[in-house]
Amino acid sequence: MRGHRGLAVASGLVLVAMLLAVVVSVEPAAAQESAAMPATTPKEVIRTCTKCHDETEKYPVLSILKSKHAVMADARTPFADQACVTCHGPSEAHLKKPAEGEPRAPAGIAFGTRAATPAIEQSAVCLRCHERGPRMHWKGSAHEFRGLACTSCHTVHAGRDPVLAKTTQSDTCLACHKEKRAEILRPSSHPIREGKVACSDCHDPHGSTGPRLLVKGTVNETCYTCHAEKRGPFLWEHAPVREDCTICHAPHGSIHASLLKNRGPWLCQQCHLAQFHPSTAYSGTGLPPVTSTNESLANRLLAKDCLNCHSQVHGSNHPSGARKTR
Repeated sequence: MRGHRGLAVASGLVLVAMLLAVVVSVEPAAAQESAAMPATTPKEVIRTCTKCHDETEKYPVLSILKSKHAVMADARTPFADQACVTCHGPSEAHLKKPAEGEPRAPAGIAFGTRAATPAIEQSAVCLRCHERGPRMHWKGSAHEFRGLACTSCHTVHAGRDPVLAKTTQSDTCLACHKEKRAEILRPSSHPIREGKVACSDCHDPHGSTGPRLLVKGTVNETCYTCHAEKRGPFLWEHAPVREDCTICHAPHGSIHASLLKNRGPWLCQQCHLAQFHPSTAYSGTGLPPVTSTNESLANRLLAKDCLNCHSQVHGSNHPSGARKTR
């Protein structure tokens, strides 16, 4: 009996030793596997990502913690879901240490103009939450058609996105629309440089139902949002005013007063060439001489030229030249 009991004890000890060997060999592998697995909770994700991505990078990312995207108490925000993973995807390959001499694999969804992820896929991530309202016309819009992504204009990780502020928005738009930058530097322009007017006051960069990405359906309706006094109705309407404000005005800037495309009376004479009022268009070589008989005609070149008499050029409730006949 003692022999059998000793054999059983010895066998038990051998079995325990074998089990310990298996556990010891499995534990490091399990630990290594769990370390490679992506974090699941928002706080774990933030700790994992910020080990490498901090304010010392070329594009600092920690400022996102000051933005609306990082409000964890709001269930609609990315940080309330899975933080960075919500937008960038799990990115398992990005977490693994690259081989010697090899670059680290990019994130599952990389953002930026030079990112490997196509622009349409980048924008699709943003449109998961930002598809309604002003963004409903993004698909098929001019900017989307040209291959731009949301991050081409928006700085997501910034505490305050520069493109959303009137004082800095134009810097983003004018980086591409350089001809407009030259126009707003002219003597007469909308107060864009002063930060009182932003490009988005007139244009919807995400797309619109109107021409040239205007916020309203027509040019005039867009202008009337600020210049309501020009809307009318008037008894005597100026035809080009009712048709399109840009017939006479250059909206981004002009060398002439009031954003006019040309100065009077030359601007008016592009359309108005009636007999005796005057019968010929003025030019640098065809100005009327100042005499006692045509002094009033020459005065049309002074002060406000045609506006000396026709002050309500956008429309009036007084006839523009009717006279009694006997």
